[in-house]
Amino acid sequence: MDSKKPYVIAIIIQVIYTGLYVVSKAAFDQGMNTFVFIFYRQAAASLLLLPLAFLLERRNAPPMSLWLFARLFLYALLGNTISMNMYNVSLKYTSATVASATSNSVPVVTFFLAVLLRLEVIRLRSLSGVAKMAGVGLCLGGVLVIALYSGPAISPLNHHRAFGGGHDAAAGSMGSRARWMKGTFLMLLSNATWSMWIVLQASLLKEYPNKLLATLLQCLLSTLQSLLLAAVVERDPAAWRLHLDTGLLAVAYSGFIVTGVSFYLQAWCIEKKGPVFLAMSNPLCFVFTIFCSSFFLGEIVHLGSVVGGILLVAGLYSVLWGKSKEHSTVAAAIKQQDLAGDKSDSIITNVQKQAMKELASPEQQV
Repeated sequence: MDSKKPYVIAIIIQVIYTGLYVVSKAAFDQGMNTFVFIFYRQAAASLLLLPLAFLLERRNAPPMSLWLFARLFLYALLGNTISMNMYNVSLKYTSATVASATSNSVPVVTFFLAVLLRLEVIRLRSLSGVAKMAGVGLCLGGVLVIALYSGPAISPLNHHRAFGGGHDAAAGSMGSRARWMKGTFLMLLSNATWSMWIVLQASLLKEYPNKLLATLLQCLLSTLQSLLLAAVVERDPAAWRLHLDTGLLAVAYSGFIVTGVSFYLQAWCIEKKGPVFLAMSNPLCFVFTIFCSSFFLGEIVHLGSVVGGILLVAGLYSVLWGKSKEHSTVAAAIKQQDLAGDKSDSIITNVQKQAMKELASPEQQV
């Protein structure tokens, strides 16, 4: 049973994220302001992380310099406030299926940004390098298909929706191509800023290794930033009131279940099986979301979204396969060099050695 546990946990993680896409979309379709939602979500996440961070990491926390605090503020602005607000606006413009499909682009975009920052190397003469470049191309193709091609509609599985208003909102989104395209590219831009945040976290955690405290501080800063942004965008006091409806459910679910439960499960899963294993399970969320958004929201899923999602999944697997192949080659070279007793760096470079160490570290995330 223990050998199957990581697979069960990975499926649970994808089910949790499926719920996030569906419940958030339902809340936005019923009129909840996306900027107000982010404020409440970050506030709920901060309330959850505050006691945990202080109990577990307060005593061994490193000193906080002004420069480090400024970096945390900027990272919170980029990866939490800006990225999440763009994501929610794009979700309102498109559908839960598109949100789930484009989430598969995050590892690919992260890899592409790492290449631009010279944290990753592409060797186009190798099979692994070609696979990684092909993955980036497939990812871009998938986004373009979702944005520009709708195709035939797939009728919803359930016309009696658990969350009212979903079908009309989905139909309205598809009725306006300009709105749909804007939402798709906003989703991609949101994933790009989130990927940049992931890349920047690697250097931050080397300087400030207390992950819970770093996450808490960014959540608190993002709560303040989101409050100011929402106050500028939404002046109607009625829009800030929470009621016993889908909006409150979405806030509680995203703040406590996603931030609390799924983040812990992801850390456990990465520690047991590595980041690539968790990334390989991402397409399950796409499949679950197609079914759940159709069943619970009554969304009309179009063929273009399915085809684009398949291309994104293919791009994800292509990049992951290329990275796996490359790391296997480097590992074999390390072993060969160690057996030969050659202390020079004639076979592999120090950069490649560092890449292998980072791959083995459970702190790495894809």
